[in-house]
Amino acid sequence: MKVIAVIPSRHGSTRFPGKPLALISNKPMIQHVVEKVQRAKQLDRVVVATDHQEIYDTVIEFGGEAVLTNKNHESGSDRMAEVAAKIHGDFFVNVQGDEPLIRPELIDQIVRIAKENESSVVTAKVKLEEAEDILSPNVVKVVTDNQRNALYFSRSPIPYNRSKSNVDYYKHLGIYCYPKRVLQQYVTLPKSTLEMTEMLEQLRLLDNGFNIKVLQTSYDAIGVDTPEDILKVEKILEAQHG
Repeated sequence: MKVIAVIPSRHGSTRFPGKPLALISNKPMIQHVVEKVQRAKQLDRVVVATDHQEIYDTVIEFGGEAVLTNKNHESGSDRMAEVAAKIHGDFFVNVQGDEPLIRPELIDQIVRIAKENESSVVTAKVKLEEAEDILSPNVVKVVTDNQRNALYFSRSPIPYNRSKSNVDYYKHLGIYCYPKRVLQQYVTLPKSTLEMTEMLEQLRLLDNGFNIKVLQTSYDAIGVDTPEDILKVEKILEAQHG
């Protein structure tokens, strides 16, 4: 089964225009992401899906693979679906283009679960430790059943702890592995009411009866949302490299 990683990379960003090209330790952020994803052993191909010529040229220049996609896509999933229509693959992994610290091991774990559950979308979660994150609408929470299937995603703290007992809360990580058939169906569906209410596109999958398997990991995604985040990532990279 052929597995393709797609890294959506959009030039326009309200808080950080041109973010994929921002230098982190003298290297464009998109290059950090591509090189990390390429270390995953379960992938057959790694492709950057971008709406911008300069990002495309940058990826090609450092030896990566890129595809120019429609500028009007509303989400990374839509951009990935365009790539899936052009490139043969059985599974497509959506890796965020602003996570230069993504772990290749996490990608491999997700792909292995996907191959064992060929009709399911597979994603990941990490346990939340800070009350501030549990309460923050910017941190998406997920609850799962005993079979690791997603029950719901929300910006609110879920479950609501009415019993005042010890409850674990989990952050949803924005990495997905789609079977090609599911990806193609998903992007043709209209936005669901829950999706538009919470502003979370994965709720469209649950609303339409698709199964989402959720892997628990210790990796906590550290994304680059502002120029200030670059300094944080550089410090972590320096520590990793001694």
